[in-house]
Amino acid sequence: MKSIQPPVRILLGPGPSEPHPDVLQAQSKPMLGHLDPVFMQILLETQDALRKVFQTRNEHTLAVSGTGMAGMECVFANLIEPGDKVLICAAGFFGERMGDIAKRSRANVEVVRATWGTSFDQEAIQSALAQYQPKVMGIVHAETSTGACQPLQDLGRLCQTHNTLLVVDAVTSLATIPLKVDEWQIDAVYSGSQKGLGCPPGLAPVSMNERAITKVRQRKQPVQSYYLDILELMKYWSSAPAYHHTAPITSFYALHEGLKLVLQEGLETRWQRHQRNWQALKSGLLQLGLKLLTDESCQMPALTAVEIPSGIDDLTIRKKLLNEYGIEIGGGLGPLKGKIWRIGLMGYGSSIQNVEKFLSAMQKCLN
Repeated sequence: MKSIQPPVRILLGPGPSEPHPDVLQAQSKPMLGHLDPVFMQILLETQDALRKVFQTRNEHTLAVSGTGMAGMECVFANLIEPGDKVLICAAGFFGERMGDIAKRSRANVEVVRATWGTSFDQEAIQSALAQYQPKVMGIVHAETSTGACQPLQDLGRLCQTHNTLLVVDAVTSLATIPLKVDEWQIDAVYSGSQKGLGCPPGLAPVSMNERAITKVRQRKQPVQSYYLDILELMKYWSSAPAYHHTAPITSFYALHEGLKLVLQEGLETRWQRHQRNWQALKSGLLQLGLKLLTDESCQMPALTAVEIPSGIDDLTIRKKLLNEYGIEIGGGLGPLKGKIWRIGLMGYGSSIQNVEKFLSAMQKCLN
């Protein structure tokens, strides 16, 4: 076998995003054991940085070894016992997946839906909470399949009035748009390393507050997944660590470096950069005569869903962008397959240079 030589790509799809060179360099540093005191210090520093990026003081904040899906599985596996009533607000592919995961956790699941490309209004959510009285409600903050952003500011307070735990999917929103876990009273949240944080895939940041952890501690039976049991995981993420599993050491090096870069830039500055570059992208797309799928009231800067014009073939354009210009964008999922392109501007990859390269290449492809 020959050594691999992957081509250089500009990653402007729904993820993974392009990592910062320092993040990639961090992965090549010397290997340590997963209980080495130096590595445990790296973990604790990573944990502290995650709290800052999530804007929380939650003790139970860590990164699960696995992709964003592992974060989703972890939250639902811990918070749901068989027969628990769960409400899922689904307005896209990943909202529907939350419902699937909740059902696999043997919950009694009710799903309320909004049109793909829109968000829920608070009255609809309030009505569903009053009707179903769930123990847990799940909602996606930034729906990667549609580019729609869901306002969260009042949902935590609303859920508390119904004695419901609020679970938020922040896979695409973390470090790209405002996310204030404590201020918005979010009980449990999960994300992924490969999008706004600008790291390789493989780790899933998770944070749960005391309301959520109280429910975990009061379970009548153990969490079905030992690997994702947050109380067991926290025994490893401590100043006196107990063995749980072999952590992906170099992936944590990368996450540590990625979080350092986020905090050095500053969250507010980072959110503004994503907004500024998205505005340039949006303006350019409209000048090319393209239309956005997402309702203007809930568009987000990290992911833009563009309707494919009549007579244009999805794969033809995406292959041309990839093969001739080295640019990757995503296609549609579920009922939107073949109908939209998804263009991501996340983390280090959200730059005006990438916007200009993409718009120039797309113009040539469409012509």
